[in-house]
Amino acid sequence: SHVVYSITAVHLRNMEHFITAVTHLEDLNPGLSPLALVTSLCKIADQSDSLTHDLVGSSDNRGDIHYENNTFITEQMNINHNLSNFLDEVTHHFITNDHDQRGVVLTPDGTTVALAPLLLGLEYGLRANEASNQPHGFYLLPLAKYLGMSFLQFGNATPPERLGLDGCWDSVSAPMVFTLSGVPSLATDALVHGGMDGAILGKHLSVVNSSEVNLSTLLRSYYLGTMEELDHDLSTHLRGRYRRENFKKITNLSLLQEKVADALHSHQQKGDLGVESLMEKGIKDFMLRYMECPAIIPRCMWGAAPPLVPLNPLSPPLPFLYIHHTAIPSKPCRSLQMCSKNMRAMQHFHQKGRGWYDIGYSFVVGSDGYIYEGRGWMSVGAHTKGHNTVGYGVAFIGNYTAHLPAQYDMELVHHHLVKCGVNNGFLQENFTILGHRQVVAGTECPGESLYSEITTWEHYKVLTTRTSTVTDMP
Repeated sequence: SHVVYSITAVHLRNMEHFITAVTHLEDLNPGLSPLALVTSLCKIADQSDSLTHDLVGSSDNRGDIHYENNTFITEQMNINHNLSNFLDEVTHHFITNDHDQRGVVLTPDGTTVALAPLLLGLEYGLRANEASNQPHGFYLLPLAKYLGMSFLQFGNATPPERLGLDGCWDSVSAPMVFTLSGVPSLATDALVHGGMDGAILGKHLSVVNSSEVNLSTLLRSYYLGTMEELDHDLSTHLRGRYRRENFKKITNLSLLQEKVADALHSHQQKGDLGVESLMEKGIKDFMLRYMECPAIIPRCMWGAAPPLVPLNPLSPPLPFLYIHHTAIPSKPCRSLQMCSKNMRAMQHFHQKGRGWYDIGYSFVVGSDGYIYEGRGWMSVGAHTKGHNTVGYGVAFIGNYTAHLPAQYDMELVHHHLVKCGVNNGFLQENFTILGHRQVVAGTECPGESLYSEITTWEHYKVLTTRTSTVTDMP
């Protein structure tokens, strides 16, 4: 039976609508293999055969994965006009003169993902599955191409120009236009996210029983799974919100360097030391930004109001990190929607109820796998009376008097956020972690359980005296 596809039902630039379109494509083509399907999607996304041949079929040790006169398409794919138009618009990557990034979609957890490198990664994985020998690290090639080109484009420019760049959607609930927040590099955050997801899922697809693969099911569980479904064992889950942890498991510095060099073999002169040192520095920057640092949800994603007045700048690197709990909201938030609602409520209370210029905290930790940007690394906060110019305030959403935040959420702070702060020059290398109660009298914050936990963290210190009272915070 012919499935009717309505463009009005699927027109938003979000991952749910893209996956719905893939599902329609599968329904229209029940006999099409996942490889033929994803290859067709790559064609629509304009990831040309020559690129794939360049990357995958270029050297002797990769001979088993290559194109041969498009023989992989064994039949004409059924696709109707509306579906074709939507897929063309949603997968074709480019950046406009106004810095709008096209070919990207918003996932339910607040991440923006470029579809072209994701689809290419899926294709590589399915091809490798059919090959008799899988080239080492093949799944990194789509990402490596964007990284390499970006490093060459900017030469010795200092980060962040060479790498990354986030942006804001016109609407989080009904996303259509994504605008970058500055001059784009050739490896924006969305392209990197797509490349990382393509690598993770491509490697996964290369070893599973391909006859049991259903693309839309795989994408749905990876991007649309909720936190409640993940309660039993977070570490093993193939989920978009854990892309940084999962990506770390499948790569390392030397493998990434090798693949970036492979991807740029046509641009790179052998023995060009300038290019090699550029690559090495670029890949170290990449590993810090996307593997060591935690993913941070920017203010525009949670719907922040602007500060009431321009905030005073900090003078990093700072010596302290102060741990808080919000107490109210008292329950952990487990989705972008709920955490964003909590962030807006706290900001409203801090601005209207307390008369502060903005939400008080530097960063806030949700229970959805993400850290939320408050005043950030560069602006003086209103979190720890008498200490706001010398430290950052990080609050866990919830009341942690009688129980702890999830282990994963705590590790985001005491492993990733602090390492990110030190390596980027925001925190001093010998910084000190303190609980709010240690420096402000009259508060139990961050709650008895959480305070007891942070006393076991590296960089925690015991203080003998308190220096302020809580009554006139901040």
